[in-house]
Amino acid sequence: MNNFKALVDWLKHAITDSEQFHLGYADESSEFVRFNHAQVRQAGQVQQASLSLKLINNGRHADLGITLAGEPELDRQRLAEGLQQLRETLPLLPQDPYLLLNHNAWHSSNEQTRPLPALAQVLEDISQAAEGVDLVGFYAAGPISRGFASSSGAFGWHQANSFNFDFSLFHANGEAVKASYAGHTWDSAEFAARFQQAREQLEFLGRPLHKLAPGQYRAYLAPAALEEIISIITWGGFSAQAIASKGSSLQKLYAGEQSLSPLVTVDEKISGSLSQAFSTEGYPRGDVTLINAGKAEGQLINSRSAAEYGLSTNGASSDESPSALQMAAGNLAQADILKQLGTGLYISNLWYLNYSDLPAARLTGMTRFATFWVEDGEIKAPVSTMRFDDSVYSLLGSQLEALTGDRELLLSASTYSQRNTASNLLPGALVKRLTLTL
Repeated sequence: MNNFKALVDWLKHAITDSEQFHLGYADESSEFVRFNHAQVRQAGQVQQASLSLKLINNGRHADLGITLAGEPELDRQRLAEGLQQLRETLPLLPQDPYLLLNHNAWHSSNEQTRPLPALAQVLEDISQAAEGVDLVGFYAAGPISRGFASSSGAFGWHQANSFNFDFSLFHANGEAVKASYAGHTWDSAEFAARFQQAREQLEFLGRPLHKLAPGQYRAYLAPAALEEIISIITWGGFSAQAIASKGSSLQKLYAGEQSLSPLVTVDEKISGSLSQAFSTEGYPRGDVTLINAGKAEGQLINSRSAAEYGLSTNGASSDESPSALQMAAGNLAQADILKQLGTGLYISNLWYLNYSDLPAARLTGMTRFATFWVEDGEIKAPVSTMRFDDSVYSLLGSQLEALTGDRELLLSASTYSQRNTASNLLPGALVKRLTLTL
């Protein structure tokens, strides 16, 4: 934080009276371990920091990314060079009619410093759990920091520790079970239980495939499968810009023409999450209830949408998608899932999802990894890959029977450019009818 503050102080004195700035900061100190055949194949550490500088003058603005070296004098030099580059660029740009600046000098600080597990302990737990199993996985852990400052005096700081172990267990026949374990605090017993569940599912993959005809089936969607559905919905579904321009997949929900099950309550829960409580545009972010008991309530509004459509911004990201989504839990006990399912599909994962009819919130995609046929509350056999095509208003609406009481924290495994702070906290979902088409 001190390095960031020093750069902010320098920049405040470097700009002219007609100039304004936004300065974003991102850093991480990460451990990465790659596993293959249940053995460590690659391990390393990454420490990096960067700035995002926005210069504003007379309604014009331009942005520049700057990689930091961790040496104060060199970093100030790079910032000075970036400032000059943006000064030369601004006169070439038109004024932005939707530029809406926040001139409030707000302050926000949040440091989640719960200690991360020692890597030796993690490796020992994984080694014990994976004995005799063909495991492929990727472990990432470490503190992530985000900062923001403006020429108006706003200052935000966020630091959180997290880990994410994303892994697959492979059967000799080539089939696999995919799972993950993520959070702030590593619990050896909790990890062992999560891994044991994956091992038990792996055993069923050795049975002959059960072939299903296209049709409608009862189904249980595990949290990872539900996440795929939720992730598609968040592509503009809650976006103020998409809703205002009639391009949201949840347009009918926000218009009051459709509803979801009263069991469904969805929040953007920034408090306590890995995501910072401020936006890159310089606005504080708070919790937003998006869906309340099946009815549309809030939307995600960034400053540009606020300026264009006469709304009040709530600090949403530039793409107005959630970064700390939570769905309320239900009352279906974990031990009762198969019994309540009775006869139908247990779906661990989905993939290749897309809209087959966006205005109707209709999705299509494929089952993936461990999908099982269940009869009378017992897993009987794995099911070959199938395509589904169904509406969100059915899956999370009229056909939703129950949600689990336990929820799973699913962190983004993306490490492109830097570790991602996005997260979903989701239950599993029992649906009375899922439509398989192929």
